[in-house]
Amino acid sequence: AIEDEALALIARAGDGDARRALNMLELAASLTEAGGGARTITLAAAEEVGSGAHRRFDKGGDQFYDQISALHKAVRGSDPDAALYWLCRMLDGGCDPLYLARRVTRMAVEDVGLADPRAFALGLDAWQAYERMGTPEGELAIATAVVYLACAPKSNAVYVAMGEAMADVGEFGTLDVPLRLRNAPTGLMKKLGYGRDYRYAHDEPDAFAAGERYLPDEMPDRRYYRPVPRGLELKIGEALERLRARSASKG
Repeated sequence: AIEDEALALIARAGDGDARRALNMLELAASLTEAGGGARTITLAAAEEVGSGAHRRFDKGGDQFYDQISALHKAVRGSDPDAALYWLCRMLDGGCDPLYLARRVTRMAVEDVGLADPRAFALGLDAWQAYERMGTPEGELAIATAVVYLACAPKSNAVYVAMGEAMADVGEFGTLDVPLRLRNAPTGLMKKLGYGRDYRYAHDEPDAFAAGERYLPDEMPDRRYYRPVPRGLELKIGEALERLRARSASKG
């Protein structure tokens, strides 16, 4: 026989795995002393065999990647409650908190970016906090970062821009640095024109050399970085538009 509460506990600890639940049931039965020719599995026995049980979490398998994917998508989707749930599912399942801290930091740069630069710093702080404090204090630091990221304004502008720039590097190959942008540490290099006609931005009005071009001469103009109208990037975008308007007037 088994007490109702004990049966319910073993069912929860089995987490949908019938074989696992059966093994725990057999172990609980072996720990139960027979009384009057019959054994009754008590709640105490069930707690003893279920105390070390973790939720299903096959590290390196589908469950692992499905759960980290759900965590990332909840953060990206600005749902702090779902993000916390998936974080706790992974911690409960035995996931290395340092792995989670690393992934959370990646979320900060990939999905929040310059819309809120503090997100990246908070991710790094949580990572360092876990390295210094361990469990459970360090896990709370990771949870704090997860909630902050979920609530922060979102931008993948830098992530997209880097991908486009890398694609151009692959397409155009190794283009020469324009002579005016080259370093000229020797007299010979100066005679060859290295650094000639370079406009030092700090000597220009508002520290901006309007009309100057910094890409290779063979490349067309590019706009990799396109700030989103959210968070700090709203102001960044406005500032860049003012500078580009000044450059256009010089062209």
